[in-house]
Amino acid sequence: MAISKVKVNGKVNDGFRTEIGCSHNFIIDQPKAMGGNDEGANPMEIFLASLPACICAIGRIIANQKRLIVRSIDVDVEGSIDKDFLLGKTEDGRAGFTEIVTNVKIDADMTQEEKEAFVEEIERRCPIADNIVAQSTLKTIVN
Repeated sequence: MAISKVKVNGKVNDGFRTEIGCSHNFIIDQPKAMGGNDEGANPMEIFLASLPACICAIGRIIANQKRLIVRSIDVDVEGSIDKDFLLGKTEDGRAGFTEIVTNVKIDADMTQEEKEAFVEEIERRCPIADNIVAQSTLKTIVN
């Protein structure tokens, strides 16, 4: 087993504008209606966006490894979430997405069965999908 660490950093000062430090820095914010400046996607969108990005990347890795001609992979993701819970309006439910649905379109000369097997392998090897369906240890250190 070859364990690697991936590190990112987030810093917020006033408001909701959060500067994310990683290989390609970016901003996460809230829409103006929620008190932000709308300078970037919100955390829920960023979380969901990591899934199609990973599916596409792992799909390309598998296609390259197996020498498959895959012209494109197009992934739509939709998450259902109880915003009343995350806003503190209720104690019933949970903060996370209750359901995440992906729709994966593969443009390749494959049968439907081959496309399904390809996507099954992608999901099995995708770290983002794995973190959604399996439980990772979360440790928080407060300084």
